[in-house]
Amino acid sequence: MSIEGAGGTPGGIGQFLLGFAFAVAGGWLLMNQVVVSGGSWGLWGYNSFGLSLLPFIVGVGLLFFNGKSVLGWLLMIAALVIIFAGIIVNLRVYFMSASLFSTLTMLVLLFGGIGLIARSLSAKEAKR
Repeated sequence: MSIEGAGGTPGGIGQFLLGFAFAVAGGWLLMNQVVVSGGSWGLWGYNSFGLSLLPFIVGVGLLFFNGKSVLGWLLMIAALVIIFAGIIVNLRVYFMSASLFSTLTMLVLLFGGIGLIARSLSAKEAKR
């Protein structure tokens, strides 16, 4: 019975856990410096969120009438994609100011941790 490392490879489980801890810490510190706010949907200066709901309402109506309606499914899926894309497009992402040392610490922890995870999961040559 042999003990395998992380991901079934001969890599080290300790290296994986250390990399995971570094990546989580770096990701948390980086995300802690980000402020996200929402904006309003605009089309020619007017609020247009309600306009994006029209295909959704028509699609749902067609699906209530006939659950196998291809047009109803297409309208509903297209409307959901439009709504999701509209939410993402109208987000405002701001990075709060941080010192260079803090920023480098966050990035080294994040990408160093990812590197340790990748290294622990890669198959190594068997030692002779």
